[in-house]
Amino acid sequence: MIVLKEMDILKAKAEFDGILAMIEKAAQEGTRIDLVEQDLWTRLLRLGLATLRGFVHAQGTGDLGPAFSYEGGDLQRLSGLYKRRYVSVFGELRISRTAYGSRPTQKLEVLPLDSRLGLPDSDFSNLLQDWDQSFCVQGSYDQSRQSVQRILGLGQTVGSLERMSQTMAQDVSGFFEQQPAPKPASQESIVVLTADHKGVKMRRNIDVDGPAPTGRLKKGQKPGKKKMACVGGVYTTEPFARSPDEVVDEVLRQEAQSQRPKPQDKRLRAELTQSYEGEEIKGTEVIFPWFKQEVAQRNPQGRHPVVCVMDGERKLWCILKAMFPTVVCILDLYHVLERLWKVAYCFHPEGSPAAQAFVTTRLKRLLQGKVGRVLGGIKQMGVKNKLSKSKRKTLDAAITFFENNRGFMQYHEYLAAGYPIGSGIVEGACRHVVKDRMEQTGMHWRIAGAQAILHLRALYLNGDWGAFQQYRIAQQCQRLYPYKACVDANWNENKDQAA
Repeated sequence: MIVLKEMDILKAKAEFDGILAMIEKAAQEGTRIDLVEQDLWTRLLRLGLATLRGFVHAQGTGDLGPAFSYEGGDLQRLSGLYKRRYVSVFGELRISRTAYGSRPTQKLEVLPLDSRLGLPDSDFSNLLQDWDQSFCVQGSYDQSRQSVQRILGLGQTVGSLERMSQTMAQDVSGFFEQQPAPKPASQESIVVLTADHKGVKMRRNIDVDGPAPTGRLKKGQKPGKKKMACVGGVYTTEPFARSPDEVVDEVLRQEAQSQRPKPQDKRLRAELTQSYEGEEIKGTEVIFPWFKQEVAQRNPQGRHPVVCVMDGERKLWCILKAMFPTVVCILDLYHVLERLWKVAYCFHPEGSPAAQAFVTTRLKRLLQGKVGRVLGGIKQMGVKNKLSKSKRKTLDAAITFFENNRGFMQYHEYLAAGYPIGSGIVEGACRHVVKDRMEQTGMHWRIAGAQAILHLRALYLNGDWGAFQQYRIAQQCQRLYPYKACVDANWNENKDQAA
């Protein structure tokens, strides 16, 4: 192994000398800098591979003598060396290791070199997995494969990247559980909850769903089924009192408030409806208990207001009220605004000044707490005007929406207290966590793969990617190498053999 190490060092030196010679020649010939940069990067990858191979050979094979004592018994050194593939960011290595076990036909029980190096359980290095999946949570597996191949020159398959994401995501739940508690809300802060549902297209199960429809879809026929993902967000914010006029300017004229406080300690999660041991577990059954945990940590003394901003989905409100009886429920203003525009177009041409004036007037009244007046006026207009069947249906749906959510539309109180009245955090989360990644052209998912990406993408957007990778690797080492302390204790005593 000493000879191999020295050969690797010589090769690395030769690569480095080649880099210096290339730079000198390029300078003399006036080579374009991007061509020099490309050549330099390729050579640095070769230099890195030679250096990394030298590091591995410097460790030896992990030979700690003819026997290895572990858990009160002696394991015998098995004859020969056992090779494994290791794909680093620099390229592929073959690592030869000494193994200990009861006999060769059984599982290799102790691999000292693997423990010493902290090798992963797959062929791909932990750093490469980190880089691979940081691409995969942002774009498709194939796009990620192409990006990594272009940068590192490594050929990987879409299937290997997909399996990698599912394996990596197995540690996400444990990471969530051990995350440091968010800081308790400061003296005047508000704890804000928000949740929504977003559908994810599933791959068709032919045995259950039958063959995919062909040609033009018939009425009521859908190209594929969806599973609902529940997306939740929790954050704290300072009170921000506003007047109805200021809100109207902000939401209709897009004059953003420069003084608006930024959300603090924001955390997002997304959970797909799936089955465990034959029982269907909805995403809400994970997200809302998580809300409870977050509220307990952020508001341990119960001194801060807890508000929830959501759209008009009745199921979510019912779950929320059952779990948080004292929470302040706020109907997302942007969903209200969307309904107002639909009502306006029942009576006025789309895009007309009259429609704009209709929405502006009624939005301001709603913000002043005049929900009953607005609702009554809309009903009267519906009676006085002869509407088409489709417009009548639109108007009735809007009236039902306002009536069902009237108790969550006390905007004059919310504005005076400085509460947020828009669910932009979770709307953005539905787009960033789910839609932007899960709904790219032609994408259909299996549950395991979809949930893996939802978990990993939430971590990435929360800014926890680096911390999660460290946690995942530590958990992996504990799982794979429970004998590491024993190996480390014997390593220096046997360094001559190991080298």
